[in-house]
Amino acid sequence: MTDTVVDRFLRYVAIDTQSDPRSAAQPSTDKQKALGRLLVDELRAIGLADAHIDAHGNVYATVPANSGKPVPVICFCSHMDTAPDFSGTGVKPQIVRDYRGGDIRLPGDPDQVIRVAEHPALADQIGNDIITTDGTTLLGADDKAGIAEIVTAAQILVSHPEVRHGEIRLLFTTDEEIGRGVDKVDLVKLGARFAYTMDGETAGHIENETFSADGIEIGITGVAIHPGFAKGRMENAIRIAGAIIDRLPKDAAPETTEGRQGFLHPTSVVGSMEKATISLIVRDFDEAGLAAKEALLEALVKDVLARYPGSSYTFQVKPQYRNMKAVLDHHPEIVANAVEAVRRVGLTPVIGSIRGGTDGSRLSYMGLPCPNIFAGGHAFHSPLEWVSRQDMELAVATIVELAKIWEECA
Repeated sequence: MTDTVVDRFLRYVAIDTQSDPRSAAQPSTDKQKALGRLLVDELRAIGLADAHIDAHGNVYATVPANSGKPVPVICFCSHMDTAPDFSGTGVKPQIVRDYRGGDIRLPGDPDQVIRVAEHPALADQIGNDIITTDGTTLLGADDKAGIAEIVTAAQILVSHPEVRHGEIRLLFTTDEEIGRGVDKVDLVKLGARFAYTMDGETAGHIENETFSADGIEIGITGVAIHPGFAKGRMENAIRIAGAIIDRLPKDAAPETTEGRQGFLHPTSVVGSMEKATISLIVRDFDEAGLAAKEALLEALVKDVLARYPGSSYTFQVKPQYRNMKAVLDHHPEIVANAVEAVRRVGLTPVIGSIRGGTDGSRLSYMGLPCPNIFAGGHAFHSPLEWVSRQDMELAVATIVELAKIWEECA
C-alpha cells in the first residue's frame, strides 16, 4: 500500500460513492460503505487501532496523543459521498504533469475543456501536477481530496513521534452532499472539543461562514375536470406551478447572484392536473434575509393562487443548516490557529465565506465548532473538476501544523 496523498486520492476516487436524495436510508447508498471499509483497513494499517465504521457508514478513528500537556481533543472531518449532480461511476483520472499553462482538454469527451478563462485559479498552478477526469465523470475531489489529506497527515503524525500533538479524532461522513452528513454522527463517541472540515477549494483559504439554508416544498391542489368540459372550471395545478416559478425574482437566482447575495432556487417540479409540488432551496448569509425571501415567496404564491379560487396550497419550510459564523465568533482561537497553520506552510491565509454549506455548518450548531479548510479542489460537481498534487500536499502540511499549534498553545 502506497502512502502519498496522490496515491491515496487515486484509490479513493476509483470507488463510486454518489449519494442519492431519493433514498431515505442512511447512508443513502450502500456503495459509500465500500470506501468506508477501505478507510478502516488503511487507518488500522497505519496504527489507528480503534478505526471502525458504524451502521450508518460513518468512519471514526483516533490518533493517540503523544504530549504530556492537556491538549484539547480536535477532529478533522471530510465526507465520503460525491454529488448526485453528475456521474461518479468509472472515474478515469489523468495527471497533467508540470502544467505549463493553457486550456486542458479532457480525452474522454472532446467537448469538455477546462478553460483558463473560466478557471482563473489555473494561473497559480504553473509547474504543478493537475489531476482531472477524462471528462465523462466528476473527479470526486469533493471531498476525497480531504479524506486523502487527513489520512496522509495521520500517517505522518503516527510515523513521527517527535511531532508533539494532542489526541486527534478523524471522522469521515456519508451523505453530506444531500444534507444528511452528520445526521447519525455520535458526538459523545467522537469526544472532540473543536473540529475542522477539509472541504474547501483554493489553497490558503479558510472559511468561517456559510449560507443559512432552508428547503421549501409548495404543494398545489388544483381543480381537475375532463378537458372537453373544462372552460371556466378547470384549474390546472401544473399551470399554477408554472406561474409561480415564472414569478420568482430573476435577480435572486443562483445564476444571477454572487458574493454575499442569497437566492431562491427551484430544484424540482412534479405534478399532474390535480396536484403539483415545487421544491426549492433558499439561501442567505443572514437570518433576516432568509426570512425575507421566504415571506416574499409565500406572498408570491398567495398572489398567484388568488386567480384560482377553487385551488389551494401548502407551504412547508424545512430548516437545513445555519451560518456557522455565529458559533465560531465565540471561539476565535479555532480560526486563529488555522490561520497560523496556513502561514507556517508558506501560504497567505484568506478568510472567507462559502456560498453553500459543509458538515461544519451542522456540527457547529450541534456543539462542535467547525470551520472549513482548503482541500485544493476546483469546479466541484462537474466533469471539469480538478485538483493539484501540490495543493493537496499543502493541505496535509496544514493539518500537521495545526496539530502542533494546538499542542504548543496548551
